Amino acid sequence: MPFSHHSHSGQFCRHASGTLEEVVLEAIRLGFEVYGLTEHVPRYRPEDLYPEEAGLSPDALIKQFSDFLDEAHKLKAAYTSQITLLVGLETEFITNNDLENLSTLLSEHPGRIEYIVGSIHHVNAIPIDFDHTSFKMALRSCSPTEVPVAEMNATAQCRMDNFLSNYLDAHYRLLERFRPEIIGHLDLCRLYNPNLRFSEFPNAWSKLKRNVEFAIGYNALFEVNAAALRKGWQTPYPGEDVAALILELGGRLALSDDSHGPHRVGENYSRVRDYLRQLGVKELWYLTRTPDGSPFERGLSATCVTDDWWKHDFWDRCTPSGQT
Repeated sequence: MPFSHHSHSGQFCRHASGTLEEVVLEAIRLGFEVYGLTEHVPRYRPEDLYPEEAGLSPDALIKQFSDFLDEAHKLKAAYTSQITLLVGLETEFITNNDLENLSTLLSEHPGRIEYIVGSIHHVNAIPIDFDHTSFKMALRSCSPTEVPVAEMNATAQCRMDNFLSNYLDAHYRLLERFRPEIIGHLDLCRLYNPNLRFSEFPNAWSKLKRNVEFAIGYNALFEVNAAALRKGWQTPYPGEDVAALILELGGRLALSDDSHGPHRVGENYSRVRDYLRQLGVKELWYLTRTPDGSPFERGLSATCVTDDWWKHDFWDRCTPSGQT
């Protein structure tokens, strides 16, 4: 459907491209009806900045995020007759300091942050989706340093279970404290292991179910995130086992392209449609400012699309510019 709840631009994210307005204009060209603008919140420690951010400081990131809010609300007003733009943010949780600063950020911008995409990108303060080297460092941080050779296989299993569990525990703390409207790429923790099945890791499986049930309890929407497809997955996030769990427990699905520039807007949406059809999904949900639907504490509500959503003419034109 012509909705996305998660996006980035090169204007406010160094690993993306293009301006925020270019992202919006591409969304309009493709026929999106609702499009969410959700840059990353600042990171507050110099050691948490990424290589592409050389020369920046945490204070610069704080100002950059405030500038993003200014620009997003300006664009929301300028293009209101052509598209509904929602202004949100994507979370970070590296240390406890990030949660405290997010609480402060929300209080400093009342009404300007309409919703939250709740995402985790670190385990034990180490990035898990930046590159494979960092991922392996995070994985190693979840196991003893000295292991007898005879116990290597069992230890590898335990290490992965601990890694997944730590990720999901951080995710749960984020859900408890902020109740994000959109659950961001829930199984990002298996980015480099797309064939991993949570059911093979008992502790992680129970924590995953706990998190899904908690999010359902406050009516969150779980994004089906197309970005996994451009990263070599055969499915969007979440993969089939996690998607099946969400649906089995009564969770509600929303769409996100997680674009990182105008050339990524709507990318792989036709493959997302096929995936959801394969799963037998009859309903999709999207955030709206209308008072009907399921209300959230920051003022938005959720609206359901049911009537043969896969037949919408949007799907015939959802190829981003520059793609075939």
